[in-house]
Amino acid sequence: MKEKMKEIGSRIFELRDLSEISVEEMAEYLNIDAETYKEYEDGVSDIPASILYEIAHKFDVDMGLLLTGEETRMHIFTITRKGKGAVVERRKQYQYENLAEKFIHKKAEPFIVTVEPKKEKPSRNSHPGQEFDYVLEGTLKIYIHNNKIILNEGDSIFYDSSYEHAMEALNDKPAKFLAIVM
Repeated sequence: MKEKMKEIGSRIFELRDLSEISVEEMAEYLNIDAETYKEYEDGVSDIPASILYEIAHKFDVDMGLLLTGEETRMHIFTITRKGKGAVVERRKQYQYENLAEKFIHKKAEPFIVTVEPKKEKPSRNSHPGQEFDYVLEGTLKIYIHNNKIILNEGDSIFYDSSYEHAMEALNDKPAKFLAIVM
């Protein structure tokens, strides 16, 4: 996984360098500190999917290019077979599988997200836009703004993702959900 992080970081560095944007400008755009941003480029830290999404938007490229290094070409449809999506480690508590990394000019990013049960409370994050989550397996506790919501298999939520949010798997079992980030 470390090698994959380094490859993604290298692609981001290249795009930033070609665009003549400083580390500080990128960090400010992403609303993170410059040291954290540099760790992403250096492949030292996992890049949250929401940050990857924003980086792709900044450089006007599809997220698939950042993940795979291949230019996305599909414009009528793309198929992702079960378990074959590009995997993005978000944090230790989340694993994201991108379901449409090869489709060009997407208006949303679909992921299968797996949340492993943890004893500690999950850290919250936010990103511009909106998000739709549909629980496929398990039970999920969602923290959003000042709310705690329990979702079971078949339940869904649509929300403004600029509010801080986090997910927690309940009942000592992993939870899996379809997330569509717009």
